[in-house]
Amino acid sequence: MPQGSSQLPSRGAAQPTRRGAAQPPFKSAAHRVVLVVDENSNPFEMSCAMEIFGLRRPELGRELYDFRLCAATPRTRMRDGFFTLTGVAGLDAADSADTLIVPNRPDTDAPRSPQVLDAVRRAHERGARLIGFCSGAFTIAEAGLLDGRRAACHWMWAESFRTRFPQVRLEPDVLFVDDGDILTASGSASALDLGLYVVRRDHGAEIANAVSRRLVFAAHRDGGQRQFVERPVPDVPDESLAPLLAWAQQRLGEPLTVADLAARAAVSPATLHRRFRAQLGTTPLAWLTGERVALACRLIERGEERLEVVAERSGLGTAANLRARLRAVTGLSPSAYRRRFGPPTGEPVMA
Repeated sequence: MPQGSSQLPSRGAAQPTRRGAAQPPFKSAAHRVVLVVDENSNPFEMSCAMEIFGLRRPELGRELYDFRLCAATPRTRMRDGFFTLTGVAGLDAADSADTLIVPNRPDTDAPRSPQVLDAVRRAHERGARLIGFCSGAFTIAEAGLLDGRRAACHWMWAESFRTRFPQVRLEPDVLFVDDGDILTASGSASALDLGLYVVRRDHGAEIANAVSRRLVFAAHRDGGQRQFVERPVPDVPDESLAPLLAWAQQRLGEPLTVADLAARAAVSPATLHRRFRAQLGTTPLAWLTGERVALACRLIERGEERLEVVAERSGLGTAANLRARLRAVTGLSPSAYRRRFGPPTGEPVMA
């Protein structure tokens, strides 16, 4: 199943870089996220961006991003005329963005304004990270920036997208795609998934978990999960996986296997696999591994420097397996991850 890029997205004052290259750390307060709102844009995705990148978070003791809205015109009519947006910055605000969130809208066949497309191109040329939520991939593709690259869009528009942009490597059945300096999410709810993914890449798992708790939203759904799952009504009620997941999360350091999970749920491994696919869009092993890597990240962020201890407590077993799994997910070695997200040297290890 397709996964996001292992390279970190752009971080810091925007500088031109090769595609997907990791960037040096940035001071979070200086990293500016700008959302472009255009005629008939969707309010939901705008709200997702504001919730994740725009809210003040005093509980964290620092601001994560400097967030602004901008538009090409003083008055912007939102989707279906629900309301008109006024009082936001002009489109020139996009020229100072470190991360630019491009506009999206349901009428994907209508062309974007030349001013908006020019702003997107300028941002990309100077090295800003581009994000497209839902139909935002159409905007980036229309700007000519996705040819030969991977992208996600809503399943309803997959065929239309392929027809209009045949040079783009569309991945139609995933939540989101990280192609280095361009990231795209498939639908409305997956805007939250991609937003939290970006926070986790920029600030680490602990901060992303804090943001997700405030949202009351799942902290991590892998980008390679399916957009939707056909779920016919079962002959008998199917139990939720929630109790099993909670039980397993408390025992990640133990030698849990898929067979153990199946035994706990009192079903066969094959039945468990079907339930995971139906309810989570992933496999039991992939879920278990992802939870263990996330726990390893949190342990490192809290100050644990002994790789053997991190590997044991997270259930990854050995330092070698920890290195391999962490690099596959974050693109960083444990030492590089510690330098970027760990506490300053000399701070005590948290329990």
